[in-house]
Amino acid sequence: MINLSRTRMKTIRVYDPAMCCSTGVCGPSVEPHLLQFSQDLQWVESQGVRVQRYNLAQQPDAFLQNKKVAGLLQAFDDKSLPIIFLNDDILLYGRYPSRDELAIALHGEAEQVPPASEQTANTRCCGPDSTCC
Repeated sequence: MINLSRTRMKTIRVYDPAMCCSTGVCGPSVEPHLLQFSQDLQWVESQGVRVQRYNLAQQPDAFLQNKKVAGLLQAFDDKSLPIIFLNDDILLYGRYPSRDELAIALHGEAEQVPPASEQTANTRCCGPDSTCC
């Protein structure tokens, strides 16, 4: 496995569509792709990558302050969301990347990591005892 701590610190920024909580992994019915992406971001963080997420419902100013995000929203409306950045460059928009896509973007090759289904994850967006959603 490649250790990112030996390289320049990388940042993944995610501009999510409006959701009930910061990750969308909450409430009575969790969408599987949001759970998978949340687990993938936990894996990314374990690789030494900084992760920042912005939710349109909770942090609309972050969307307006980023010219690239504002431009995509103006051109494609909410169909451009989510927008994923690697450092200051747009990595992907309109869908969430797979773990392999994240690994390739970060390391230049796919990683041999256990599938998210074999890892434990907190499936409540705001904590195990939360009522935020």
